[in-house]
Amino acid sequence: MKTLAVIPAYNEEDCLEQTVRSLATACPEVDHLVVNDGSTDATQLICERCGFTHVNLPINCGLACGFQTGMKYALRHGYDAVVQFDADGQHLPEYIPTMGAAMEAQGADIVIASRVLAGERIEGARGAGSRLISTLIRLTSGVRLTDPTSGMRLYNRRMIELFAHGRDLTPEPDTVALIARRGGKVAEVPATMQERQGGQSYLDLPHVIRYMTRTCASILFFQWFR
Repeated sequence: MKTLAVIPAYNEEDCLEQTVRSLATACPEVDHLVVNDGSTDATQLICERCGFTHVNLPINCGLACGFQTGMKYALRHGYDAVVQFDADGQHLPEYIPTMGAAMEAQGADIVIASRVLAGERIEGARGAGSRLISTLIRLTSGVRLTDPTSGMRLYNRRMIELFAHGRDLTPEPDTVALIARRGGKVAEVPATMQERQGGQSYLDLPHVIRYMTRTCASILFFQWFR
């Protein structure tokens, strides 16, 4: 498959260069697109200096907008699959071929890299939230997912078209639940991940609580009106 790694980046100067170079080394057949989401640090300068394929958004628009930008690029350039890939170095590129093989073998629309299948137990509030989301997805769609909050996901051509043209689709678990409920095939493969390799995560406790509230409400109620 002709595959594009979409790398949303907001103020990721500490680890962006190493992330993209690791991707290029491990998977030279996978193209990349850095979506610089209105960064105020040196993210844009790094992309220009290193010759990374990138798009600069004029202001910080958020993950959903940045990812849709990547999907529009992928559709316009004829890609068969897009892998959602974090700029902070958590995701390991060597799992991308495994995800692609699972997509082709199972006819999946989305393949998720699952830390749980790899034997990791996600602890604390994030772990509890992930398990709650798994339960809600199973109740509303009948699909069992072990790691719905994993940010490393592979999307096929049909999903590229859907996200490129959709108005209210985000690369988040509630959209995965919606696609599964409407008959989309979602698969998982075991994968380990690293800690953030630099910079500052926005996922402190207040953000986790807001994220969980919004996601659970969307899965339980709002997706029925979408």
